[in-house]
Amino acid sequence: MFEQTVNIDRMEQAVGLFGSFDENIKLIEKHYSVTVNMRGSELKISGEPENVVWATRAVNALLLMLNRGETLNEQTIRYVFSLVAEGDEQGAALLADNDCICITSKGRPVKPKTLGQKKYTEAISDNTVTLGVGPAGTGKTYLAVAMAVMTFRARQVNRIILTRPAVEAGEKLGFLPGDLQHKVDPYLRPLYDALFDMLGAENFQRYQERGNIEVAPLAYMRGRTLDDSFIILDEAQNTTNEQMKMFLTRLGFGSKMVVTGDITQIDLPEGKRSGLADVIGILKNIDDIAIVRFTDKDVVRHRLVQDIVRAYEANKRH
Repeated sequence: MFEQTVNIDRMEQAVGLFGSFDENIKLIEKHYSVTVNMRGSELKISGEPENVVWATRAVNALLLMLNRGETLNEQTIRYVFSLVAEGDEQGAALLADNDCICITSKGRPVKPKTLGQKKYTEAISDNTVTLGVGPAGTGKTYLAVAMAVMTFRARQVNRIILTRPAVEAGEKLGFLPGDLQHKVDPYLRPLYDALFDMLGAENFQRYQERGNIEVAPLAYMRGRTLDDSFIILDEAQNTTNEQMKMFLTRLGFGSKMVVTGDITQIDLPEGKRSGLADVIGILKNIDDIAIVRFTDKDVVRHRLVQDIVRAYEANKRH
């Protein structure tokens, strides 16, 4: 039996590391097949030598995050496991240094939770047009909306425009009840949800009535020039090449654009090429346009979402 010792400076560190009912330590013990015990101010990690080394590296990375004010949860801990496996646990320090993008209407800080998300938010800050491409659950839309709200609150733009192509994913718009607005609202619901979370329903309503916020299908963008705006095109894998070109050429002075999508979930009719899949190659060498690719490691939903994304990726390769 091999053992390593990690010194704990303060009791708050131990409390944060162990978590409620020792759930964090149990996760570490299970993942690395080790035993972790606290003796005084020392944490004893015992087990097979290689496992103990891995677990010790993970514990040190988690303590670093705790020292910088982070709160640990299962998602954060599993992400640190993946960083340690890649020999990149110093990435935990970069994450812990993340600034809050904005505060939600319920007072919760919004911050990048993975290095991929950090790269994405930095790209949005530094570039006029940013393409965020990757699997479901990586926070592409939510973080884009958070950046839009931050930019709007700082008065760097006058309005936020969120749009999606109203592509029928197995359902026919004509068979849905109501007028056109009611028919397209289900497609736009995730954008509404993100804005409600950031601003609260009342503020959202007020800004929408003033024209500061617009949520509309992509077809409504045609023929417009959008100045002093933060414009987000969501689910862009469901645009055609013509629609993508139309959208990108709406860009006006003092504006930012973010395009998000997952090219593994295209709902276009057979034979139609995805505008997002093509534009990645078309725009890859243009200054002031950033292309950020997310992986399954950036999935921040339930752990099973990450496992599902990986299973589909593995199946595609066979």
